[in-house]
Parts: sequence; structure tokens; C-alpha cells
Amino acid sequence: MDIIANIDVLREQVIAWRRLGLSTAFVPTMGNLHDGHLALVKEAQKFADRVVVSIFVNPMQFNQAADLAAYPRTLDADCRALQSVDTDLVFTPTPELMYPHGLTSQTFIQVPGISEVLEGVHRPGHFNGVSTIVAKLFNLVQPDVALFGEKDFQQLALIRHMVDDLAMPIQIVGVPTVREESGLAMSSRNGLLTAEERTIAPLLADVMQTIADQVTIDEQANKALVTQATAQLNAAGFNTDAIDIVDADTLAIITKNSKQAVILMAAFLGKARLIDNKVVKLS
Repeated sequence: MDIIANIDVLREQVIAWRRLGLSTAFVPTMGNLHDGHLALVKEAQKFADRVVVSIFVNPMQFNQAADLAAYPRTLDADCRALQSVDTDLVFTPTPELMYPHGLTSQTFIQVPGISEVLEGVHRPGHFNGVSTIVAKLFNLVQPDVALFGEKDFQQLALIRHMVDDLAMPIQIVGVPTVREESGLAMSSRNGLLTAEERTIAPLLADVMQTIADQVTIDEQANKALVTQATAQLNAAGFNTDAIDIVDADTLAIITKNSKQAVILMAAFLGKARLIDNKVVKLS
């Protein structure tokens, strides 16, 4: 496995693969890897001859400097984990390499609509950071296919929209959420949970399933489900941030023409902000 922090060397390797007729799959990450990330790599190997993983804690998508500073950096452990699943290349750039003119002078990409709703309301500018860094990494790696976890549902929708709008010749593949035995969605943030909080955390997925069993196209009925779910989570020790039930294809309100809904969950438990989602077919 090659570990590369230089853009020219990265490009030379990708070009060499292409000359050999080999295809490339790409998995962008911010490190602090868990089994969910490794599942993306294993899935990527089904789509291409070579797999590139990037590890870059992107400052552009953090709203608070303290959150950026506190984000776990575990590069050595991450590289060992990636080597264990036969990753071909790991790209580990620095902020100075990715943003040579600084963040305030950086050209950015904004995906209208999707970036401004739901999580975009709670985290202004976050999705501009996501779309910009993903587009830049796509330009560097030039992959045939890129894989993202469905756990970050809005992010996946944003990237698909961007790739379509900018006519990028990249297949975007969403990979189902990997869960712990308890049902809790795997996340780097789970490491912030105490032992007691870990016993409570699976309730987020349980409540989400309860909503999924009852969701309809009736907006008022869905609002009642959200109110009930919020009260249940808060009573158990969560601090519910947002529960949204929207059209899974547009992320707008559900209408009579909606074919499927997505339930988007976000709640704090101690220091961890946990997210989850579930897509439900509407009859």
C-alpha cells in the first residue's frame, strides 16, 4: 500500500494505472476510521481494479474552530486498518496543500437547494466545504467510481447532484449504513460515548424504526410522530437536535407524488452528536 502526500506523485500513479487499463475507485474520508469505512473500501474493490482512500480533516466544513481542533487524528492506526483490507493507495494531504491560498481566498462550490436545507440550516457553510473538497479530490484522483456511506444521506444527495450538474464522469455509489450489534450506526463519534451512553444510544435507531412503521404522506401526522419521538429520546437522556421526514428524492416536503420518504435523525448524547436515517417506501 502506497501512502502519498504529494499531488504530483498521486497523479503519476493514477495515470500509470490508467495506461495499464486499470480502473480506479475512490473513498474520501476524514480519518478516525471504523468498520463502516472499511466496508466502503471492500465494496469499492467490487467496482474497480484499484482503490484510493483519502484521509483529510477538511477545515472548510467545520463551523467551529474548537470542533476542528478536537477532531481525532489517528493516521497511523487508519493506515494499518486500510492495509489490512488491501487498499492500494492512501492520499494524506495537508491543509496547506489543499488550500494553498488559505480558506478565505479559496474558490468554492455551492450546490443550491440541497446545501441550504435540513443540516445546512444547522451548520451554515458546512456543505459548501463538503462539495468543494470532494470536487477537488475528484479532480486529483480522477476516479471512475466513488463510494459514500448512506448514513450521511444529505451529503450523498449533495454529491450526486454536484456530479450530475458538473457532468463529472464518475459513478457515485451509496453504501448501506454499517451498524453495531446493538443497531447503532457506526460512526467516529461513537468513541465519544461513555459506557452508560452506549447502552442508551441504540434507542435512536429504535425510535427511527417506530417512525418508519407509521410514516405517511400526511404532513400533520408526520409532525405528530416527530413530536412523540423527540419527547421519547429526550426523556431517555438525548438532546434531540432535529428529526425530519422529507421526500427522499428531493429532500423537500412530502407530497402526494412522493414515492419514498427519508427519516433523518440527529440528536446529542453527551458529547456525541449522533445521526441516522432510514428510507421508507410510501404507498
